[in-house]
Amino acid sequence: MNYYTWLESPLGELLLVSDGEALQGLYLAGQKYFPQISADWQQDGQLGLLQQAVMQLDEYFQHQRQQFDLPLNPLGTAFQQQVWQQLPRISYGQTLTYGEIAAKLGQPLAARAVGAANGRNPISIIVPCHRVIASNGQLTGYAGGIDRKRWLIDHETASANAGRSQLSLFPQE
Repeated sequence: MNYYTWLESPLGELLLVSDGEALQGLYLAGQKYFPQISADWQQDGQLGLLQQAVMQLDEYFQHQRQQFDLPLNPLGTAFQQQVWQQLPRISYGQTLTYGEIAAKLGQPLAARAVGAANGRNPISIIVPCHRVIASNGQLTGYAGGIDRKRWLIDHETASANAGRSQLSLFPQE
């Protein structure tokens, strides 16, 4: 059984999907590969896991959270799973290229395959596929749209930079 709820966010409506034990999807309204909600799905905003996901996403959007602590179960091929496992390792406010991810997987010529797998990530934001960019620094290939990818990167960069600016260069004596 799939359970789902909606969350209004700065990026528009988000659809959160769970099997009751783990988060299986987080989709931006209108994104490529948006799932079809079927009759056997149950809307349940009271499901503890979905409530926890909503709370953590709210904290993220308010610059109060940089990492998520939720059980995840994205469904995909073995290669997609390998790519998706690399994404949370990209530090908040940082980016890597598709080629760098391919190299980390021991397949340095697989940048395009990494891009394809990245684009099929079913748990947007929490599994941060938005942190992967082209080798020339351009923002490419985000299923939720380039404007949303730019917003997410700017959101994280601003938050990360704000934290750094609070560090004193001269320790108080």
